[in-house]
Amino acid sequence: MKYFIYARKSTDDEDRQILSIEAQLVELRAFAQREKLFVYKEVVEAKTAKEPGRPLFNAMLKAIEKGEAEGIMAWHPDRLARNSVDGGKIIYLLDRGIIKDLKFPTYRLDNNAQGKFVLSIAFGQSKYYIDALSENIRRGIRLKLSKGIWPQWAPIGYLNDRRTRAIVLDEGKAPFIKRVFEVYSSGEYTLEQIREKMNAVGLRGRKDKPLSRSQYQTMLKNPLYYGVFRYKGETYEGTHEPIITKKLFDRCQEVMLRRGKPKKSVKYFIFRDLGMVCGECGRSITAEIQKGYVYYRCTKRYTNCSQKYVREEELAAQISSFIQKVSLCDDWTKRFIGQLEKDKYIAFQSSRPQQQNLESKIANVNTKIDKLIDIYLAGEIALEEYQAKKESLINEKKELQEELKSFAAGGNNWFEPAREFVTSLNRAYYAIQEGNLESQKEFLKKIGSNFILKERRLVFSTEGTFRPFIKDAPFPNWRRGWDLNPGTQFPRSTH
Repeated sequence: MKYFIYARKSTDDEDRQILSIEAQLVELRAFAQREKLFVYKEVVEAKTAKEPGRPLFNAMLKAIEKGEAEGIMAWHPDRLARNSVDGGKIIYLLDRGIIKDLKFPTYRLDNNAQGKFVLSIAFGQSKYYIDALSENIRRGIRLKLSKGIWPQWAPIGYLNDRRTRAIVLDEGKAPFIKRVFEVYSSGEYTLEQIREKMNAVGLRGRKDKPLSRSQYQTMLKNPLYYGVFRYKGETYEGTHEPIITKKLFDRCQEVMLRRGKPKKSVKYFIFRDLGMVCGECGRSITAEIQKGYVYYRCTKRYTNCSQKYVREEELAAQISSFIQKVSLCDDWTKRFIGQLEKDKYIAFQSSRPQQQNLESKIANVNTKIDKLIDIYLAGEIALEEYQAKKESLINEKKELQEELKSFAAGGNNWFEPAREFVTSLNRAYYAIQEGNLESQKEFLKKIGSNFILKERRLVFSTEGTFRPFIKDAPFPNWRRGWDLNPGTQFPRSTH
């Protein structure tokens, strides 16, 4: 009599149950040699038996029906079936005499009425085990959700903690994830450009594989990174440490919504995206190449404008000259940041009333969430309405918590923009030293607006950029009208 050896594991994951296949084959080969059974073929399958549809298992049964073999050897009946369809088919083939024998090293089975009865019980026990396991898993997931724990495999940037069953920050990858959001929120990079940049610096997914463009898009749409996650249509407040803020996440969603397909430019002109307009007629400033040089000029559309061309080198010199006046060297950067830290502490001491107000608002949102759950359980609103209102309340709570965290850190909503302002002045210093026009242009866009080109001179406004935080920030030691990068001690600026 010819026998198939059938060995099965429940998953394709190489890290799980990999030894069970080898152990099954060793035991079954030894069993066949001991019992002097002829092995026709070995079938190894990495597929769960919870549901019917295993391709190799079905092929084996068809081969038996064709008469290629008459029996099956397996470690245990649960290797053959954990569902009623496959179990019933095996018993039916035994009834018809197509399968003449089943052999198990630790399980004796006779091909008679009693043996088939015992086999049906073994199949039933296997099905009960898998059903009970599924229910236990669902119960565990419900418990995790109630505690705000992400119940599945951790997304990139996080790791599954085997001890707590929660997710924790992947210290190596989390900074890269934050950088992905920051870069994309600028609106200056496509997903493909971000993929190229971040993959080049070593950001990898599971099994150390480079991330695809669609994986970056999925990442940028995942609210889990700011502390909220969705599971089966419902939103939950996570207890894991967020990588980004909700404000940064929202900016990325706005960029993704408005940009669509990025526009491609035939020729890149470095100062064109400043949005300059003509100081005489108000028309847009365009750029073109003449005799190997880049010139910027008024489009003169539908008007007789008298403004002349300006060479890119001349425009770059004007920009560098201005930035030189407002840039900060390393020593002065350290002094300013030190003063900011002192002002931050003073602001924190006076911000307690605002913190208490935010804490009260958060408690009010928690009360609303509890009432919403009671209303849903009472059957007074539909599931879709409940899920939508709950998501809105959780996001509102998250925004309040981030604002409270800013106060608790002494930020009072001005410290981070102020520090960013000072460090940007320091970066401008190095942009001048290195002659980096791209960095100079980006700095100019941060501190200026309403760029006007007239008489070959660039003028612009500095209102509405960093001014709002300067207006509200407590800077008792900052002096208006004084040069940021003085050549002598505190000379008054003429610019």
